[in-house]
Amino acid sequence: MNRTDGSSKPTRNGGARKSKKYVKRGLLTSPGTLTYIGPDIELKTRIRRIRYNEHLYKEDTVKSLDECRAAENGENFITWLNVDGIHETSLIEKLGRLYHLHPLLMEDVVNTEHKPKLELYDSGHLFLTLKMLHVDSESPISISAEHVSFVLGKNYVLSFQEELTSDIFTTVENRLEASVGKTRRNGPDYLLFALMDVVVDNYFIVLEKLGDALDATEDQVIRGVQELSLKDMYALKRELTLARRQIWPLRDMVNQLIREDNMQISRDVIPYYRDLYDHIMQVLDTIDSYRELVASLVDVHLSTISNRMNQVMKTLTIFSAVFMPLTFIVGVYGMNFEFMPELKDPYGYYYTWGGDGRRNGRVDILFQI
Repeated sequence: MNRTDGSSKPTRNGGARKSKKYVKRGLLTSPGTLTYIGPDIELKTRIRRIRYNEHLYKEDTVKSLDECRAAENGENFITWLNVDGIHETSLIEKLGRLYHLHPLLMEDVVNTEHKPKLELYDSGHLFLTLKMLHVDSESPISISAEHVSFVLGKNYVLSFQEELTSDIFTTVENRLEASVGKTRRNGPDYLLFALMDVVVDNYFIVLEKLGDALDATEDQVIRGVQELSLKDMYALKRELTLARRQIWPLRDMVNQLIREDNMQISRDVIPYYRDLYDHIMQVLDTIDSYRELVASLVDVHLSTISNRMNQVMKTLTIFSAVFMPLTFIVGVYGMNFEFMPELKDPYGYYYTWGGDGRRNGRVDILFQI
């Protein structure tokens, strides 16, 4: 099914939609009321359930919410519910009641404009919401943010993502199915790390695109391309600022997860979150260096324009200096006077241009250019 909401982000079947402003709703409702804030989406929410342990792997598409119950403590497998599409608030609300999730938590799930955050609830749930970045276009480069949320329980993980692109967690599903790596041998806290790691790894892909655009701009500035637009340079800086604003809170969130008093994350998995923290810091450092480079390129570009203008002014000054004496001569001898000695002298014209050759047999230059 194709989308018809008129936005420019890619759809699951490869189509495109134009960007569209949507009205914020639910500002005067009671706290905990689920109100979807985001672009209009026609596709239905899809829920995939994956159950696994070191020896078991099962996956299916949930057709009824009764199938989505949390695994009992005695069951020796981990359940991962991957919810693709958060615009059906009634379905999201029923899922929250099934897992006894706090209403304020579910309210943040369906608010695509909510900033990244980490919340620990007395019920034992760990809630995270962050942004998955996508490159919509490369010339000029444009970045969009997809709202992603996670809920970590005792033996399950819930992931919520907007229905904007293909499933961003396909690589994790493939690893679970192939039983490759440590995901099948660890608990739900490691699964949460694997899902967050996909989001952070995608930041590097976005940075690579931004770096390519920055290299092309730098090359144009060095070559002094006159068609280079300051508007494009500031657009690149704006996208870097957007990326930094979406990624920066994740640093403190992961730092809070790796604290030793955090009971939701086991000691064996904490080193992986430390590695994730290092990757986030690397991303932020790269963004900061890119922003400084853009500012430097803007200064160099403005200096190049100023130098080019100075060269033009220098050329115009030389021409003005050359023609200024001629203009003076034309102004003087263009006056309508009858008694001017030079007018009666047969060599007056030549004297005016070159000098007076009648004195002492030499030519005195009257005007030097």
